Order: sequence, then structure tokens, then C-alpha cells
Amino acid sequence: MTEIGEALARALGPDRVAEDAATLAAHRTDYWILSHLRVRQGRLAGGPACVVAPRSTAEVALAVTTAQRHGVAVVPYGAGSGVVGGATPPAGALVVDLRAMHELLELNEHSLYARVQAGMLGGALEAALGARGYTSGHYPQSIERSTVGGWVATRAAGQFSTRYGNIEDLCFGLEVVLASGEVVRMEPMPRAAVGPSLRELFLGSEGTLGVITEVTFRVHPLPETRELTSFGFPALKEALEASRRVLRAGWRPAVLRAYDATEAQRHFSEDRCVLLAISEGPSTLVAAEMDAVRRECLAGGGVEIGERPAAHWMKGRNEVPSWDFFIEREMLADTIEVAVTWDRIDALYEQVRAALAESPGVILASGHSSHGYQQGTNIYFTFVMKPADFARAEEDYLTAWGNAMRATLKVGGTISHHHGIGRLRAPWLAEELGSGYPLLRDLKRALDPKGIMNPGALIATG
Repeated sequence: MTEIGEALARALGPDRVAEDAATLAAHRTDYWILSHLRVRQGRLAGGPACVVAPRSTAEVALAVTTAQRHGVAVVPYGAGSGVVGGATPPAGALVVDLRAMHELLELNEHSLYARVQAGMLGGALEAALGARGYTSGHYPQSIERSTVGGWVATRAAGQFSTRYGNIEDLCFGLEVVLASGEVVRMEPMPRAAVGPSLRELFLGSEGTLGVITEVTFRVHPLPETRELTSFGFPALKEALEASRRVLRAGWRPAVLRAYDATEAQRHFSEDRCVLLAISEGPSTLVAAEMDAVRRECLAGGGVEIGERPAAHWMKGRNEVPSWDFFIEREMLADTIEVAVTWDRIDALYEQVRAALAESPGVILASGHSSHGYQQGTNIYFTFVMKPADFARAEEDYLTAWGNAMRATLKVGGTISHHHGIGRLRAPWLAEELGSGYPLLRDLKRALDPKGIMNPGALIATG
């Protein structure tokens, strides 16, 4: 075994530590397509030294302190569903696989919260809550292959976020192991005015400030009723404007998704832009909310199509594309989710889509809005490319991403709405944060002075 592997085996027991080829290969990357391309081309360098599978917060702390003594990088690992390289470990790293910590520890039905170990899969959490009449309200596309700790670490958003909120709204308390091995608990409170929110430090920290071991979520009773419908619009601009007017008035339908014509044709066989609307909750609220949605959509030039497109989306909404399908055909595909305020949303859509379409090898660039707020919305772009020389596919892929990031920043948008920064977006984070970026680096140094926590993710190195 490696030196770090032997030390962990002595401290935790040999059953907690793995260095076999299959386990190491399974933890070499997350679901970032560029890493999959590198694997296929035999160019994925490095890889972890060993994988440890703790079963308690104390064991996580022991693993981190052991890595600290040996000067070994630590990469927390959930289910590997991230798509920007956040869990792709540097060479010789210790991967802390949290999936053995997968228990629902407490469901407080009176105060509506649940304590969950960080390695619990989202689908398992929903099943456990649903059996008792509750939901977390958090439904990412990756729900069956992502962990609750990963949701917090990447600052995730769920498909029903317009009603229930994103992970920062749902996360009610945290437990985190710092690089020093200290355990910090932030107890759940409905609200507190006791200084800056320490919980917020770790939301979106991507394993660079500590290892999240426990999360307390707000939960909701299962909705009494749900209603679905869809509208057709001549252009995405009109569909987005209808969404803005619905949200401006204070309505919060669980889903308002506006697809451009390219995506509407691909997903729903419609030759126009499509807006999906789904409302759930008390029956009287749903009836009033859907009436308001209809009024705004019809007043804005929309035509009601009915339930079919929304029902079709509901049925297949958690299907995750296979990168192998594209790579085997010497193609690449990816998604880029960015966001901006309503006054700039049309420019964001047009300029980022144009930047992608003009990138070398790109044969398709389209987008839809999936998460709306009173102040703005996101656009979730999809692009497909067929490089002229597949041996240089990585270069073309990074060019396309760079063009999209620069176009987003030029418009004044954020470079990530809910997939996080990882290693892919790290080079552009300083430009977005501006004068706040040195503060983030100082925070990293204070909590992780030796720089062992997931180096290269979030904050660019080298």
C-alpha cells in the first residue's frame, strides 16, 4: 500500500481503505466530459493514491488529519455526478468517499426539518421522506446519482426551485470537518442575527474549505395537488417576458421553463418556443396560480398547448445523457448554465448562443430557461461539436467554453448558475468576483493553510 494508505488502514482499519485498480479508476474523475475524453484518449493524468470510506464524522476527521500529517491532498467524493471537474482528484490525492454515510438521522415533523448524513443519495432521501408524507423540494436532474453533501458543496438548484428555493434556501444546518480535523456544527435555526452566516461559507465551497458530513434540510408536506400546462410563443423573448411578469406579481409556480425553438422541436416536436408551467401545493393556491400564469401568457402572445409537453418533460426529466454516445462518434456535447437580471436576459441568450455557434467544430447551440426569480433568470445552453481533428477535440472544447464565459461576463452575467466552478470554470472566477476574489483566497488560506483541500477546484492553481 501507499504510505497514506497504510497510515489510514492502521488508524481506521483495512476495510475502510482501498487501493485496488478498480476502485482507483472509479474515483479518477466525476462526470466531466473532458475527463471522459481524456480517459478514452489515454491522457487522463494522475489519479488518487487511495480511497477511504468513512462511516462517521469522527472517521472523516481522522482521515483528514492523517492526510494533513502526510501532506496529501484531500478530495471529498459523493456520487461523482459533477460536470465541471470538481471531484477530479490531483495525482496522489486521498479521496474521501462519503457514500457509506447515508442515513436519514432525524425527521422533525413538527418543525419541518430533516438531518441527513452527507453521503445519502438524493433519490433515497426523497423516498424516505415521501414514505412519511414529506419532500425536500429539491429535484436536480441528477437526483438518483448525487448526494446531499454534493448538493451543498456545489450550491445546487433543483427543477422545482421557483417554489421551494435552491439549496441555500433549503439548507438549514451543517456539520463540516475542517482541514485541521476540527468539527464545526451550525445548528438549525429559523433565523439568527449572530454575525455573518458561517453556514454560507461552505455552500458552494466544493470541498476546498472542509468536508461536509451532515446536512439539515427544511422539508415540506407533499403537495395536495399538481397542475401542468404548456404555452407556445413565436420567440423565446416573449416566453421569457411572460415568465418575468408571472414572477414579478409574486406567483411562484414550481416550474416555469422556456425553451427556444431548437430545443422545443427536439424535446416536444413543436415548431415554436415552448413555456412549461407546473404548479403544486394547496388546491386553492394552485387554481389561482395557474389562472395567473394563463392570463400573463395569453396576454403576452402565447397560445395554450395543454398538458402534453409538460407531462413529456416530467416523464423524462431525470434522464442523464451518455457522454460515450458522443465520444464514440468523435463528437462532444456539454451544457453551460449562466444567469443574469431580466434587463439583460435577451442579450445573454443571443450573445452566448452566438459565441458558441461561432466556436470551431460547434454544430448546434441552443438554450432554455429553467430557474426563474423576480430579479432575473438563467439560461441553460446545450452545445454539440464535431471537431475537424478529434485528436485536438480538447482544444476546441475549451475554446467553446472560453467563448461562452467571456460572452457571459461581457453581458454582466454570472458564469455559473448551479453546476458550480470545479476545475473547468476556475480560470474565470477571479474576473467575475473582482475585488471579492482576494477575500476568497484569504479565506481559503485561513481555513486550509497547507492547501490540501481539493486543490485546483474553485480557486485556480498554477
